[in-house]
Amino acid sequence: MTKLIPLLGVVLGVAVGCGDEGTTAPPTDVDTVLVLSPTGVSLAVGGNQTLVAVLVVSDTDTVSVQPGWTSRNGSVASVNVAGLVTGVSPGNTHVLAEILGLRDSVAVTVTGTSVQPPGLRRIASGLSQPVFAVAPPGDGTRLFVVEKTGAIRVLRNDTLLATPAIDISSLVSKGSEQGLLSMAFHPDFATNGFVYVAYTDTLGTSKVTRYQASAAETIDPATAFEILSVLQPYTNHNGGLVLFGSDGMLYVGLGDGGSGGDPDGNGQNRASLLGTILRLDVDGGTPYAIPADNPFVGQAGVREEIWVYGVRNPWRFSFDRSTGDLYIGDVGQGAREEIDVQPAASTGGENYGWNIMEGSICYGAATCSTVGLTLPVAEYPHSTGCSVTGGYVYRGTDVPALQGRYLYADYCEGWVRSFTYFGGQAIEAAEWPDLSPGTLVTSFAEDARGELYIMTIGGALYRIVPN
Repeated sequence: MTKLIPLLGVVLGVAVGCGDEGTTAPPTDVDTVLVLSPTGVSLAVGGNQTLVAVLVVSDTDTVSVQPGWTSRNGSVASVNVAGLVTGVSPGNTHVLAEILGLRDSVAVTVTGTSVQPPGLRRIASGLSQPVFAVAPPGDGTRLFVVEKTGAIRVLRNDTLLATPAIDISSLVSKGSEQGLLSMAFHPDFATNGFVYVAYTDTLGTSKVTRYQASAAETIDPATAFEILSVLQPYTNHNGGLVLFGSDGMLYVGLGDGGSGGDPDGNGQNRASLLGTILRLDVDGGTPYAIPADNPFVGQAGVREEIWVYGVRNPWRFSFDRSTGDLYIGDVGQGAREEIDVQPAASTGGENYGWNIMEGSICYGAATCSTVGLTLPVAEYPHSTGCSVTGGYVYRGTDVPALQGRYLYADYCEGWVRSFTYFGGQAIEAAEWPDLSPGTLVTSFAEDARGELYIMTIGGALYRIVPN
């Protein structure tokens, strides 16, 4: 075994564990160990280096397996799923790799000037209840801002244009949690000009409608083509997010239908589209096709559009543009707010528990079975907030201190928190006081460069920047 050390780095036996207190050669009877290369990393702030980990299965053979990576201190050095370590601020830490329960660590030293903490820069105000914003694919100059009252505004180079891209306020109900709620650009928008908007109509029905742009900053209302219509029994819990995944499918979030406690039992009813996130192939049929690899295809009595179910109100969800993991901020009832994470390797079909569970606790009962349920990776009680506003994993370049962290907020309290998702768990939890825009945080947004934004119902839009 020891002949591998000069070639592959430090060799650790199973008994060594995480290896943070030093390294040692394994006993001779250990034939499967984790090898990490190199033996140490020295970076400047903002610099990066890729680590490699393998399994040693004999004196001469190694197996390349993608490990799980995590940093002991993300404020000193961050690491992504590919093992890319980035210096964040001066200091010392360790980065861990784990394969099949075996772990090794490597020391990381970061030198240079401290990275500035993140803060907010207001780039627009006077918006009419902004609830979402999105950039056209590959467009680094513009954001399209969705106003709950029915218009989509254009922000070009941080300047809010006077003329909306489209105004459908006459079609939209505006009470309670209703309104114009989100939009998504087709991945081939540059070619076909298609945009998809989600709103509740004047009868309170949830609609997803496709429009076509007639110019770079103009969406033609005459091109309306209905994709989906779902009756809502109450005025709240409409969900309302439309989002394209990297697979080209359109994901649609729908709440449980409203009122309180899911009186119609939609959360656990797979014959209903309510209480779900749908996955639709809008290019494969009219108005859409069911993707052949959706989890419930061919099952009698089940809506094949469903990707996941058991959600109460998935107001905002997002894909990590680096890993493909799906993060879902699911608004709670009276006790817990939760965030669920679906790994990119999932084939769908997760049941996130509502209304059997609210977060990790039983709802309306002293005990309940969690068999078949997927519990949240993060949650918080209503003593510290009222309604989760799901966000994004930061993958931009302007704010290294946030690299790889999932940011989310609370609508009432206005705080902004983060965690890093690793090994199926939320780790490195943090709160960012300088990112709080005040109360009534409606949404985050991500531009084409991966930079993040926060908006409030009062009409302000902020970009997260180095403070």
